[in-house]
Parts: sequence; C-alpha cells; structure tokens
Amino acid sequence: MADIILLDGGMGQELLNRSRNKAPRRWSAEYLLAEPDLVRQVHGEYIAAGARLLTVNAYSATYTRMEMIDCAHEVPKLQALACTLARETREAAGAPGVAIAGCLPPLNGTYRPDRVRPFEVNLEEYRRLAALQAPHVDLFICETMSTAEEARAAATAACETGRPVWVAWSLRDSGPPLLRSGETIAQAFAALADLPVAAVLANCCAPEAIGAAMPDLVATGRPTGGYANGFTAIPATFLPGRTLEQLSARKDLGSEAYAELAMGWVAQGATIVGGCCETGPAHIARLHAALQAAGHRIVAPA
Repeated sequence: MADIILLDGGMGQELLNRSRNKAPRRWSAEYLLAEPDLVRQVHGEYIAAGARLLTVNAYSATYTRMEMIDCAHEVPKLQALACTLARETREAAGAPGVAIAGCLPPLNGTYRPDRVRPFEVNLEEYRRLAALQAPHVDLFICETMSTAEEARAAATAACETGRPVWVAWSLRDSGPPLLRSGETIAQAFAALADLPVAAVLANCCAPEAIGAAMPDLVATGRPTGGYANGFTAIPATFLPGRTLEQLSARKDLGSEAYAELAMGWVAQGATIVGGCCETGPAHIARLHAALQAAGHRIVAPA
C-alpha cells in the first residue's frame, strides 16, 4: 500500500465538451472570460471526485499562443483569472488540503518537437509565465513537454520561483517508450540533472504508452506517475488550436477501463496519477474508488 497523489483530469477538452461554444477564439482560455462559472464547476467536480490537486486552466494563456490572435496583452489577465478561479473553487469546496498547480505548457505547438524553439527563447517566456503564476500556486507542472530542451527551459524558469516543480513529458503513443522527439526518458531526465525537479511524469499520450514507460520513469529515482489522454492518435502534423478537426476520442476508454490502466501504473511504482484530455470527473472518481479499494492512501502533494 502506498500514498498516492490523485490529480484532476482534463480541463480544456472538458470545457469544450460542455460549452455551447465549440470554436473559442482564445482556445481553453476563452472560458476564463466567457464562462468562469463553468471553469469553477469543472474544478469543483474534480475536488468532489477525490482529486487532491487542481491544475490552473492556463494551458493556452501564453504569450506565443495569444500573439496568434493579437491578444498577447491579455495574458496577465488570463493568467490571473486561471489562478483565481482555481483558488476560489478550492475555498468554496472547503478543501484547503487540495493543492493548486501552475501550468507551463508547450509554447509553439503541442505534440510538435519540430516546432520547439531555442532554449533561451523558451526560457524568457517561461520566466514571464512562471512569475505571473508563482504567487498563487503551490507547485508547477511543466506539462506535455515533447523534447528534453523544452522541458529544461520550462523547469529552469519554474525552479527559479522556489516552488516545487514537476516535469511531465508527452510520449509517442506506440513503440518503445520515447518522447515525441525520439529522445529516451533517460536522456530527457539527464537534461534536468542540475535542477531540483521533485517528480517526473508522462502525460497527454496513450495510457498504454505510459505503462510501457513506467519502468524508465521509476528508474530516475524521483517520485513518478502519469496522466493519459483519451485520443485515438496524434498526427505528426498536429496544428495548435485545431483539436476538433484533427483528434477524436477513443470509444474503449471509459472510467472503468481507464482506472484499470492507471492502477497498472501504480502497481509498477507510480505514486502520482490522474487524467488528461478526454478524461473527466467520472474517470477521476472511478480511479479514486479503485485506489481506496486497493488500500492506498490518497494524499495531496506535500
């Protein structure tokens, strides 16, 4: 039996699926402005499902992404809203033990290692984003990182804030356990050797890929885990902001099936589990029940 940190599930896709607005101009950040009560509702349902960590809804609220639609000036406001809504939900739920994670995402396209810009360029923007979030979050997750250098830039900026930092790499959906860049987990972890990264994970890839990668993640010696997506496949030519046109959800990954796969990660040594795109509160509730039934203690990050 072990202490397991239970994360929340997907946020952007969950908002998109629930909202009548299926073409939000600012992507998932649109809902911070247009439907803040919906953002609070989803955060609240994750707490009710048993999650002990909420990630702020700031994935698309980056300078690079907002520059695409001439809204870079809105980034500080969007970042503040993302943090405020998560904190307000935690307070309204009377759940002070639930932690809040800041989000440092890919800057120039998810799943696209070929679009990752030079380290110094990424570092400058990550520093600006981390500074906006740091006063309001308990830790940072550098998530959906597709290359070792992308993760190193995000983690460097996050570590400079003094907050605990987790790094989550996005893996190829099939084949040997590799980052989307083709780098091994050992290579990606070596790039973080001089940083006090508190945990390493895999995220936003097939749950089977996370299972295949778990021995390599555990071999880093850091607390480890995963939170998978429920997409059928990620095309190599994926373009940012075109999720509905390019991705489809699996039909075989309901809450029961997802929990079974995630429990397999726990059996391999994972101590941090949750869900990503196309997982929702029902998935987290079922995973919570499975963890309890197995005798594990569900905890928040220290």
